[in-house]
Amino acid sequence: MSKKKFIVSLSDADRQALHTYVNTGVHAARSIKRARILLLSDEGQSDPVIAEAVGVCRATVFNIRRRYCTEGLQVALAEKPRSGAPRRFTGRDEATLTALACSNPPTGSARWTVRLLAEKLVELGTVETLSHMTVHRMLKKTT
Repeated sequence: MSKKKFIVSLSDADRQALHTYVNTGVHAARSIKRARILLLSDEGQSDPVIAEAVGVCRATVFNIRRRYCTEGLQVALAEKPRSGAPRRFTGRDEATLTALACSNPPTGSARWTVRLLAEKLVELGTVETLSHMTVHRMLKKTT
């Protein structure tokens, strides 16, 4: 049987803070799961038992214990930044879209359509490519 490398031993203050954190219900579900992992780890539960009880994989339990032991309580509860593609449609682009949608439609059209708006933004060089559904989502946000 292997020994745990990162053993969670909560102080009374941390334990009380985590109980409050879990029971208030005003935090993100992921961070509440992390708090529950730490509480169960402090009680001496094994990783498979904790993973089953909280509904996560064993690697998550290990990672949360490691983060708590190496970086502290706040880091263990916090969400790490996620990778992903950067936004291609900036606030300035949204403002251009809104101004364009409020302007007079092109000659031969009774009103702006989302497809016409997408084509015009590409034509103006605001963005390289743009789907009509993206235009729809942006306009829906601004009503």
